[in-house]
Amino acid sequence: MDLPWGDEKSKKFVTNVGLVTSNGPHGQNIMACEWTHHVSYSPGMIAICIKKDSTTNENIKSSKEFGVNLAAYDQNVLSSVAGTTSGKEINKFAALQELGFKFYNAKKIKTMMVEGAALNVECKLVNSVELSQHTMFIGEVVEVSMSSKEPLAFHGGKYWKLTESIPKPSQEELDRINKILEKHKKK
Repeated sequence: MDLPWGDEKSKKFVTNVGLVTSNGPHGQNIMACEWTHHVSYSPGMIAICIKKDSTTNENIKSSKEFGVNLAAYDQNVLSSVAGTTSGKEINKFAALQELGFKFYNAKKIKTMMVEGAALNVECKLVNSVELSQHTMFIGEVVEVSMSSKEPLAFHGGKYWKLTESIPKPSQEELDRINKILEKHKKK
């Protein structure tokens, strides 16, 4: 069964907005990547899923490295431009710089990074998995920096700024839950 782009079922997911940067046969490129996941603490690893025929896919396969920049709440325009244009047709960095966005050279990989992002992570490719329409690239973190800005969220086809924290269960509620769990412990 499919869960197509734009379908109401697919819109139930809440994701961050990864701005994936790469450098390779198509030069420097940036794309918006909804499927950006932190998948390991030690060593730190990030997984991204990139469309097979994209500029970013080809760049990563060639260079064996990529940058992950989690968009900050004030980078919705940057994300929209990076996500709706092709690096094979548009020099996105030049266009985004003209729009006022800033970038810097990564410290340990040969790509640009997004200034002012909530989180900047430089990755060296350690594995890739071919999926039906995408390649999942898994990169080991080699450098990381962050700002104090909140990350941009994506849900229901819209950008969101997280503004309300929902409290975790109280200690009283946790104690009640633990008693029930203990009662139903398998022997």
